[in-house]
Amino acid sequence: MTPIITAFERSPDRGQGLARDMRVRWALEEVGQSYDVRLVSFEDMKQAAHRALHPFGQIPTYEEGDLALFESGAIVLHIAERHAGLLPVAANARARAIGWMFAALNTVEPPVFELSLFTVLERDKPWYGERLPMLEDRVRTRLGELSARLGGADWLDAAFSGADLLMVTVLRRAGRSGILEDFPNLAAYIARGEARPAYQRAFAAQLAVFEAASQEAS
Repeated sequence: MTPIITAFERSPDRGQGLARDMRVRWALEEVGQSYDVRLVSFEDMKQAAHRALHPFGQIPTYEEGDLALFESGAIVLHIAERHAGLLPVAANARARAIGWMFAALNTVEPPVFELSLFTVLERDKPWYGERLPMLEDRVRTRLGELSARLGGADWLDAAFSGADLLMVTVLRRAGRSGILEDFPNLAAYIARGEARPAYQRAFAAQLAVFEAASQEAS
């Protein structure tokens, strides 16, 4: 059965690949699983039909037969467990990869996302200049720790896995801050992820939605 995912009808990131359906698209592309996309508006996301799939009224969601999932990390883990290619076969390596998946979303993403949201929504607030350095320092500290652990390796734990997929999508959001310029190995790590054919297919698919919406609006 072909899974169905939801995505923004009009992407708030203007097709930059930052919306979280990108993670799910990329995972599906990596494992060679075809999928359908149901586009939803911001109004649709708050309606009962969508909240039955995602109680917090967000995207993405994932439907496959009688299974409905929300939260991008849970969806990527489900895909990785159902298909070969995103988790190692060896038990210990598999456990480490899952640990890194949680680290990407629970340890690295929160300060990165907070800084990203702050620079967009609070730029005109009187406290912006005072609070910005503190948020940047939090991101710089976390990225420094990640950079030290990655070192010169291509991926987080030997071969590419769902952990790298999630970590790359998290780190891409930090690109706007300029902080990644201090960590060339992380910048190169992101570039390796973006160079993967599956990533490029997923990015193109998400970008096409934005471009089509822009043409309709013009």
